[in-house]
This record gives sequence, structure tokens and C-alpha cells, in this order.
Amino acid sequence: MPGSTGQPTLTLSRVAFDAVLFDLDGVITRTAKLHIAAWKTMFDDYLEQRARRLGETFQPFDPDRDYREFVDGKARHDGVVGFLASRGIVLPLGDPGDPPERESVWGLANRKNRLYLDLLATRGVEVFPSTLTLIRRLRALGFKVAVVSASKNCAEVLRAAGIAALFDARVDGLDLERDRLRGKPAPDSFLAAARRLGVDPARAVVVEDAIAGVQAGRAGRFGGVLGVDRTGHRDALAAAGAHWVVADLEEVAAVPA
Repeated sequence: MPGSTGQPTLTLSRVAFDAVLFDLDGVITRTAKLHIAAWKTMFDDYLEQRARRLGETFQPFDPDRDYREFVDGKARHDGVVGFLASRGIVLPLGDPGDPPERESVWGLANRKNRLYLDLLATRGVEVFPSTLTLIRRLRALGFKVAVVSASKNCAEVLRAAGIAALFDARVDGLDLERDRLRGKPAPDSFLAAARRLGVDPARAVVVEDAIAGVQAGRAGRFGGVLGVDRTGHRDALAAAGAHWVVADLEEVAAVPA
């Protein structure tokens, strides 16, 4: 892990904070790599077919730059819109029920989700042990803990990993759709989690590995925004507004006072 010291470099005090809100993919679970693979397969298939049909040059999806800038941390359909816009492509929005074969924003989003679920079924869910260690420590000290994710598969992933009971609240992609919440970088999902926990955002810490998630934490005026740099983008997380950046949550300690 880039820059990980293995020793605490940041301490969260129960005096300063009441709650910690964790992103899922890339922070709690290692499912980010499955998402990246699914996005790349979906976009490359679509872009190659489109280029062949229009007589254009095929430019593949970059799993580092394109994922980080346009997709990571966002709701699926927002990720589709953002990335396609970067290529000058505009598609009809369509409907959430669009089949994966339909050439619409929701069609491509659903195609990506089908690929992701296939990967999840074959590869399973891996977790970051250091994150679970920190969550258990926080709970023991009386912190409230929530998971906040743009994924509609959040509950399924938590159950598959056997960690659903660790969280006092969950806000995910299903909540965004049902309650008409804006996705990250808007702060709506984190603010909804704070309300469910009954805590003031100023007394809560957001933990994110995505630029959009860090921006959401700052937009919501949370007391702390902790960036987790597992991919060598420390400067980008800091530029997005993270108060602190660590390579792994083993660098974070929690104390009662």
C-alpha cells in the first residue's frame, strides 16, 4: 500500500467526534477492483462497437484515469453520463428498467451491473482487515458507525462478507433512488446517514477513497474527511478536500478522550 507506515498517524477522539461514516468499495471491501473490471469491459465493448459502426478510432476506457475522474464513488447512471460526456457522447437517459442491450444511459448502467454481479458471484467478497479492526474499536468506544455507498448491491455485499451487523445505519444506491437523493459529489447520502444516526455532521468523520466521496464530505461540512489512498493518488484526495490522507486505516487510532 502506497506510503503505509503500519503505525497510527491519526487519532480519532470520542471527545471530538460522535460517528464515523465509511464508504464501501475500496474502504471496507476490495470490491473496487471488480467494479473497475466491470466498467472497463462494459465501456470497451460499447466504445468498440460504436467506433466500428461510425468508422471512428476505438479509444478504450482507462481503468485508472477514467475510473478515478468520471466513475469512482458515483451512482452508476451518473458514472455513465460523466464518462460518455468526456468522450463527447450523449445518449438518451432511458429508464432504470432498460435491458442491458439497450443503447441508453440506463441500459449501459444495467449492463455494467450484470457484469459486476457475475464477477462478485465468481470471485467473492474480500475485506480490508484493518478497516474492520478500526470499526470494532470505534464501536467499543461508543462511536456510531454507518456505511454509505452509491451501490444498489451494498446490502448484498455486506451480507456476503458477513459484516452487516457492524453498522448502525446504511445508506446506499437504493436509498438514493427511493428518496431522490443526489449522488456523490453531492453530500446527500452522507447527510442522510448522519440523520439516521442522529448526529450533527460537524461531529462526524467521513472515510472515503474516491475523489467524489471526499468532495461530498466537504460539501456536507462534516467535521473530518479522511481520504484513504490505496492507489497512489494522495495528492488528488488532498486537492479534493480531505483533511487527512492515509494509505491504510491501520494508520488510524481511536481513543475515548
